Amino acid sequence: KLLTESPVLSIFQQGKTTELHTDASQQGYGAVLLQEAEDGKLHPVQYMSKKTTPAEEKYSSYELEVLAVVNALRKFRTYLMGNYFKIITDCSAFQRTMDKKDLVTRIARWALLLEEFDYEIVHRSGQRMQHVDALSRYPVAIITSDTLTARVKRGQQEDEYTQSLRSMIGSNNDSDFFDKNEILYKYVDGRELIVVPRDMQTKIINKQVQNVIVNCVPCIFTNKKSGKKDGFLNSIPKEDVPLSTYHVDFIGPLPSTNKKYQHILTIVDAFTKFTSLYPVRSTSAEDALDKLKVQQKTFGNPKRITTDRLLSPLSYSAFTSKAFGDYCTNENIQHFQITTGVPRGNGQVERIHRTLIPVLTKLSIADSNSGSSS
Repeated sequence: KLLTESPVLSIFQQGKTTELHTDASQQGYGAVLLQEAEDGKLHPVQYMSKKTTPAEEKYSSYELEVLAVVNALRKFRTYLMGNYFKIITDCSAFQRTMDKKDLVTRIARWALLLEEFDYEIVHRSGQRMQHVDALSRYPVAIITSDTLTARVKRGQQEDEYTQSLRSMIGSNNDSDFFDKNEILYKYVDGRELIVVPRDMQTKIINKQVQNVIVNCVPCIFTNKKSGKKDGFLNSIPKEDVPLSTYHVDFIGPLPSTNKKYQHILTIVDAFTKFTSLYPVRSTSAEDALDKLKVQQKTFGNPKRITTDRLLSPLSYSAFTSKAFGDYCTNENIQHFQITTGVPRGNGQVERIHRTLIPVLTKLSIADSNSGSSS
């Protein structure tokens, strides 16, 4: 606490003498950003301490020293960028290696990062670098590591039900429960299974997951309320054979893809509910017929097609065009158009859109460039 309060800790000021002290060990690396204060002495501005990863532990001592400098520069970038400062390290080979032309790939990558800064490297003996040496060997990560085993042990100690099971071990010789390394186990079909505390069981976890989903803001905004509405309901008659009746409609406009697709043509088979989604550039009759011909090559022609009459209250859709009508006539397809203002007349495709629109909306919120790139 004393190291992070005034008069020890100082606020960074532009133009003041600045030094970056770094050190590293196999356990971790540390750094201190110091700056000259009004009393003429160097005061710490910020500290850094981090444990090495399993891969970093295999680095040589020199690579660890360079890694400490690189991560310190990333940490204190907002302070050091554009300012002259000194890097103080106890690694005497650091400067000589940075001046070499042939560097291993990892060191060369770090050297490129160092080129962004205006610095001078100063070597100082390790005896005078104990303040950062302590940060590089900081043991907090080991002390506070909270493994799953430790959490289970702590949970069992706090769970009354688990404690009652543990009390049965001594009094009941036929008990399947036993203690192992202060954790309660149970024999089940010849296997040793941990007794999970109640607050860590699946039911509670599932409830927590459900709470997260229910409180998802994008989901609340995009999902439409479902359920029966007031009035008489009549289901759409189910067909007797697959691929005899198509329900067709457009969805869009959507964010444009790399190939300028902004809409989706949806085709739903009334019998199987099999759905085909085709990306299209517009809602024109030409685009609709082009995708219907693709559908025809795979499944053949249906006997009838059900579509909307209007694209919007002020414009007729591609399905009312002469080109679409001629196509249906030439292919012996009956074309049914639903009543204007009653979208549930084409309910098969509307139900697909009710699922598809929230999904596309959520994806577009997460990524404004979402959609097919093809």
